[in-house]
Amino acid sequence: MSTRPTSKDEQTPHGGLAEAGLHAVLGYQLAQAAIVTTQVFAERIGAAFELRPVEFTILCLIDENPGVSARQLATALAVTPPNITMWIDKLEGRGLVERERSNTDRRAQHIRATDKGATLVRKALRAVSEGEQAALARLSPAERAMLIELLHKVARGRRG
Repeated sequence: MSTRPTSKDEQTPHGGLAEAGLHAVLGYQLAQAAIVTTQVFAERIGAAFELRPVEFTILCLIDENPGVSARQLATALAVTPPNITMWIDKLEGRGLVERERSNTDRRAQHIRATDKGATLVRKALRAVSEGEQAALARLSPAERAMLIELLHKVARGRRG
């Protein structure tokens, strides 16, 4: 079986397989980029701070949005309320977040990061930022900013 010769730009980043047909497929490129960012996360956050990506994301959102509800988090992350409750329970068990009953609606709870959780967020964000900067060194600061802005724009187009 023979394959046509391809340039380096038409090959997978590792393994040297032809990918010209996939080159313009956003989902494929996102998956390839996710390999890089997942590795950075595992090295800089996962082991060092004992956080999974979803826990890190939830903790960061809670820290930036004091008093957020579980329903708001579930909607923002497109997960079910029972799943978000499970993750919040885990973070609360580690002393990273706390729940507070609403003064106006006893059924509602507001979630806040504890001092320990806020400190962890600052350290973890710094660590992941440094790791991503190193991993994305091929991009200029302007290209990196553009990439982030474009991905954010794609995410904002989510239905539901």
